[in-house]
Amino acid sequence: MRFTIHKTPIVNNLMRFLARIFFKLTGWKAEGQRPDIPKYVIIAAPHTSNWDFLHAMCLAFIFKIEPLVMMKADWFRGPLGPFFKWLGIIPIDRSKSNNVVIRSTQAFHDNARLVMLIPPSGTRKKVMYWKTGFYYIAKSANVPIVLGYLDYRRKAGGIGPIFKPTGDIEADMKIIRNFYIDITGKYPQKASNSLALPEPKIL
Repeated sequence: MRFTIHKTPIVNNLMRFLARIFFKLTGWKAEGQRPDIPKYVIIAAPHTSNWDFLHAMCLAFIFKIEPLVMMKADWFRGPLGPFFKWLGIIPIDRSKSNNVVIRSTQAFHDNARLVMLIPPSGTRKKVMYWKTGFYYIAKSANVPIVLGYLDYRRKAGGIGPIFKPTGDIEADMKIIRNFYIDITGKYPQKASNSLALPEPKIL
């Protein structure tokens, strides 16, 4: 497991304190509790703004979760690359045919504890459907999916239900997506409201 901010003594405790202060000053609240399981994929939805990352990181510190976060590789260009890696972010180059599912599954097999945070929309832009990479990673690694959320209408973020993929992706995706029906992103017009599945592409 890589060395990240979550494993940095003193800094980790300081960030947890600052996360709580930020939530208090901005009127946000954390809901739910950290899952008592060693390995899982956590999805963060809806994803419509760069502010989502800040709120998600605050929740990770508040709940004492140490996630590896998948993010578009474009953000790693330049001097910020090492900093993002220290934050626990994994660069994903969607322009290349890299087998993210296989590598992620192996990472789950190689580590006694591992949490991967994946925004299912894959982007903060308007999308017609969610990407299904998170589902195939969880199914292949035989780990559950935890439904994380950011509700800007209520200023609340947290941990929702734990869902075990059955292999029937259409039925499972409907159940997962139904959980988010009443959850509002920062820019609701960018959120996908479709239950349709894309062609079988990974991430």
